[in-house]
Amino acid sequence: MRIVPCESREEGEVVINGINAYNDSKTERSLPFIREDIRLVAKNEVDEIIGGIFGSVGYYAGFNISTLWVREDARDKKVGSKLLIKAEEKAKKLGAKLAILDTFSFQAKDFYIKNGYEVFGEIKDFPKVNQEFVFLKKIL
Repeated sequence: MRIVPCESREEGEVVINGINAYNDSKTERSLPFIREDIRLVAKNEVDEIIGGIFGSVGYYAGFNISTLWVREDARDKKVGSKLLIKAEEKAKKLGAKLAILDTFSFQAKDFYIKNGYEVFGEIKDFPKVNQEFVFLKKIL
């Protein structure tokens, strides 16, 4: 056996098709195979990007939020909530039933909770002592 870099899209598809076949043998897909990216940005009156949200909807009807950022001078102005709501609306139109994400306790845990998310797991003392890596979800 050798372990080598994946060198082509075709090689990557062998792996993806393998896990999809296994998953399909254990459960039912809620949606046909898709991975639809959602990438939204917020701009101010002079067209500067002051925030953004990135995620994707997959075939098990999950909206996986990978990034939400708001520039510091735009925080506490509902920019993050507006981005989140717009992304959730788009995800629902694509068939998503659940939003999931991870964040650190020093980032946006409380923000997500205020926006209807609930904690379903934590890793204590990561990345440092007295910090947590937090997993949240919201039924859409």
